[in-house]
Amino acid sequence: MALAGWQNNTGLKRVAQDDLVLVTGATGFVGAAVARAARAAGYKLRVTARRGSSRSNLTGLEAEVAYLDLADPASFPAALQGCRYLLHVAADYRLWVPDVAAMRKVNIDGTLALLRAAAKAGVERSVYTSSVAALGLTADGTPATEATPIKPEHHVGAYKLSKYDAEQGVRELAQAQNIVIVNPSTPVGPGDIKPTPTGQMVLDAARGKMPAYVDTGLNLVHVDDVAAGHLLALKTGRRGESYILGGEDLMLRDLLALVAAHSGRKAPRLRLPVAPLMPLAWVMERIAERTGKTPLMTPDILHMARKKMFFSSEKAKTELGYTPRPAARAVEDALIWFRKEGMLA
Repeated sequence: MALAGWQNNTGLKRVAQDDLVLVTGATGFVGAAVARAARAAGYKLRVTARRGSSRSNLTGLEAEVAYLDLADPASFPAALQGCRYLLHVAADYRLWVPDVAAMRKVNIDGTLALLRAAAKAGVERSVYTSSVAALGLTADGTPATEATPIKPEHHVGAYKLSKYDAEQGVRELAQAQNIVIVNPSTPVGPGDIKPTPTGQMVLDAARGKMPAYVDTGLNLVHVDDVAAGHLLALKTGRRGESYILGGEDLMLRDLLALVAAHSGRKAPRLRLPVAPLMPLAWVMERIAERTGKTPLMTPDILHMARKKMFFSSEKAKTELGYTPRPAARAVEDALIWFRKEGMLA
């Protein structure tokens, strides 16, 4: 890969314009950040979009747009034609879905079919966006790593299980293909158009709609750091290896306090125990099954809340040169963007 020596805000050297990279999921939150970072690094860019999907995250991005739907393998060859690299970010990211089979068709079958098609099209290297949802957790709540043993109870819910199963399939493909895996933790920041479940939580807290919290923890990362991590993995990641792209471990109460500090509200002080909420969550899920509307909480979400989902990014820092910024910056940038978009009065 020819380098011209120019540095940009990703910390990577600018690359030759003939290095065509395909970014899937670029109309979404993480995918758009990855596409912007790739273009800033100098890659010639092709991004994918499904028919009828919003393209607001592509505004101002110098890129060719190709149709691709992970549920439609016939759309893969044209999108991949002429590409040297693939950054496969697209996924169905929802904590509750009315149709589990449809999610698995996209996240597992679509992913594996796309990576096989990439090899057939002559793609030199692929980076697959997995998730920390596919990894194991420690029993004592200390930060997990890529090597933490995985137990069945770690993968509660359709999304987590789909990402775990997909990653296992990708690992098998990586025995014959040049594939690197990245595992983002919980991204927050600008461009969260839907928003994602975490973005919705930040938005609700900033609106004063979260008066209480449960005693859980998560790893929060700026979406632009996740994007930079993708390019670092593309450049220097080891084939078949996985890299956690995380940020800062926070208890939920501390995250809500950060949101409150940046939105002029008081942080919630009421801590709710998980067990008494289970019957209410069960009712909400039954209602969602009838209406198709995403429930505020489900039994699976509450089961996940019992675990502290803390993760270490030391491997990515050591091998890739990954340098995430503080969680407070991610929250601040997310709220600035929500206000700018009129989502937060």
